[in-house]
Amino acid sequence: MRTETSFDVASIMGGLYGDGIIALKGAFTPDWADVLREEIMALFEEARKIEGGALPRGPERWYVEVQPERISGFVDIATHPWFVSVCEALLGPEYKIVEIGFDIPFPGAQDQPWHRDFPSPPETLEGRRLNSLAFNLTAIDSRPEHGAFEIAPGTQWDDIRGCKNDMFPPRELWDRYIERAVPKLPQRGDISARSALTIHRGTANRSDEPRPVLVVGVDAPDGINAKHHDLQVTRAYLDSLPAQVRDHLTYRVADELEPVIQHHVIEGLLEPDY
Repeated sequence: MRTETSFDVASIMGGLYGDGIIALKGAFTPDWADVLREEIMALFEEARKIEGGALPRGPERWYVEVQPERISGFVDIATHPWFVSVCEALLGPEYKIVEIGFDIPFPGAQDQPWHRDFPSPPETLEGRRLNSLAFNLTAIDSRPEHGAFEIAPGTQWDDIRGCKNDMFPPRELWDRYIERAVPKLPQRGDISARSALTIHRGTANRSDEPRPVLVVGVDAPDGINAKHHDLQVTRAYLDSLPAQVRDHLTYRVADELEPVIQHHVIEGLLEPDY
């Protein structure tokens, strides 16, 4: 794991307020990412057996929310100097981790419509301030045939109110995003941070293997994304966490971990003809 303790705030802010995405190559080792892949795939098999445990995000593409203690590398992520520096720079010292989950496009997954993950809040549309982040960590070495994550830099500021769910720009605007699209092919151990408001899409997986990606969602104190998620911890796990993690985690304490029933449905991703 890379252990630099300081990162340039201007570069962090410039990247997230400019393109809407930044990344750190080789934040973790490939072996660390291999363990992550094994855990994700086992957790998916569990979730798919529970009604509401795995949400479709399009053909052959699924999202699953999990409890932090089910991911052995969660504390590694939440204490990584780059993760902490990015959160503090963009969201302030009282940032809150509100989501842990993973997205898996399997072979046969199709191009998604261009979208943002939730409607832009007034803080962004009117105040020109970002108050949430999504961190992504791939669990395989991404190749073009896996279906690149495509993002249209700078579009976190687009005002698309009035379109479907205030999240899905109509097809007549897609040329703007296609022209700007940048494909991302991260490798094991890489970590990225992006504004989930930046217009993006997953593309078709034409390979013969899934492409699992871990997602960690973080809010500023005035962010409201926690209401979509259910971060459960057991008392023993909570007590084991370093303060640096515990103090930034949104959670409820459960005597025993319960299946996470997904709430963040993005219905527009289920309409291929949209």
